[in-house]
Amino acid sequence: MLYKDLSTVHALVSDIFRHPQNREEWEQYKLSDEQVDFFNENGYLPNVNLLDEKQIATINAEIEQLADVKHPGHQLFYEFHSNESTDPSTILFHALGAWRITPGLHDVLWNPRFLVAASQLLGNEPVRFWHDQLFCKPPKKGGVVAWHQDYSYWTRTKPVAHLTCWCGLDDSTVENGCLQYVPGSHRWGLLDKPALAGDMMEIVNYLSREQRKEFNPVHVETRAGEAIFHHSLTLHGSGENKSDRPRRAFVLNVFKDGVISDSNEPLLSGVPPVNKGEKMNGQFFPLLFEGLK
Repeated sequence: MLYKDLSTVHALVSDIFRHPQNREEWEQYKLSDEQVDFFNENGYLPNVNLLDEKQIATINAEIEQLADVKHPGHQLFYEFHSNESTDPSTILFHALGAWRITPGLHDVLWNPRFLVAASQLLGNEPVRFWHDQLFCKPPKKGGVVAWHQDYSYWTRTKPVAHLTCWCGLDDSTVENGCLQYVPGSHRWGLLDKPALAGDMMEIVNYLSREQRKEFNPVHVETRAGEAIFHHSLTLHGSGENKSDRPRRAFVLNVFKDGVISDSNEPLLSGVPPVNKGEKMNGQFFPLLFEGLK
């Protein structure tokens, strides 16, 4: 029996979220001008409420199921790493493609709180999906995510018009490996890319003398259900989980509608190529939101 591939459904498939019925209902989720200004200045925006307790519980239960390599929908992942850490003493669970497999992780793409904020931070533009990720750091031995820019892994699409939304499913603290950012680094241009789960400080080798002086990381702690949005050129990373609690999160990567493929190779494992120069669209790159008109 084939497992249903939810990438064929470009709408809510469960009742975990409610689709707004009119402009007024959409506008209740708008970010303030101050929040948008903070993002534009610093390259990230912290502490945006995305999920309630029931939604968090639903998604955490799905992640627990998906961690089992015998899950019937497992072949739908683009990538699956039970442990991507290069340090054998730590664990970093990382996977791409969960939106194709379980209802909650599919429907977070159509969470109106996420869609309105994403459109605003892309310049009030339509929002198209790129791919999702899961990042889980178990208690006591959760591994690092090295300092990096997301777009350094996405140069097979252009122009740079991408946005990342990281959403925590547990309280995220310095002790359990919360995200860290270098404010203003989205203006540094594209840097060489490090191994994502390798030496956390490898990025320093790619910085100019002036950039090293400006490398002043900020830890961003969040409550479960809160998101951090960041520009695709903003330097960010996260440390080990040394606490006795897990640090679980999902990530939604999107871009402004109109981004094109810059490669004739498959853009994600198992996904048919989008020819170089053609607009990103279709089953695997759906338009999520046209924006507030």
